[in-house]
Amino acid sequence: MSPEKPRPRAKRCGVEFEEERAWVTFYRRVGRDTAIASEVLAQLEADPEMKRAHLALYLCCKESLRIHKGRQARNQRIGQTVRRLCHALFVAPVRALQRALHLGGDLAVECLPETAKEPAVPQVRQLTREPEFAQAHSDFGAQATLPTVATATAEFEGPPSRSSRSSATRAAA
Repeated sequence: MSPEKPRPRAKRCGVEFEEERAWVTFYRRVGRDTAIASEVLAQLEADPEMKRAHLALYLCCKESLRIHKGRQARNQRIGQTVRRLCHALFVAPVRALQRALHLGGDLAVECLPETAKEPAVPQVRQLTREPEFAQAHSDFGAQATLPTVATATAEFEGPPSRSSRSSATRAAA
């Protein structure tokens, strides 16, 4: 045997070694996974002695959570900008067009050209050219104007006499 005493291997060495390895893996993982960072941070804040022993890990967790919060804020700003842009490009023009069509619909209808002419107008022109209709029209016009002339003169002269009425009727015939 050697003069030096061999150190007995304790089971604690293996456990301590694995504990250290686990803590080292936490250093790598907290930068990528915010859920692990928040859990490790909660554990370290619960035990002040552990927090002092692993201060760098505590700071890495804080940094990871701060970066994650910054990413979320940036993503929200980008999302809001994209929503506003899409609204301005797609929704607002459609709404403006709907509003314009709603308000200017009657105006647009009035601006349209007349589609069909009155069918009776050519028929009336043709009838006025015929000699029978022209004679009847002139007779009707003469009858219509005589009573108004007789009524107008009667208003100035007083009630019409029997003889003036018969002369007005004879003149109309």
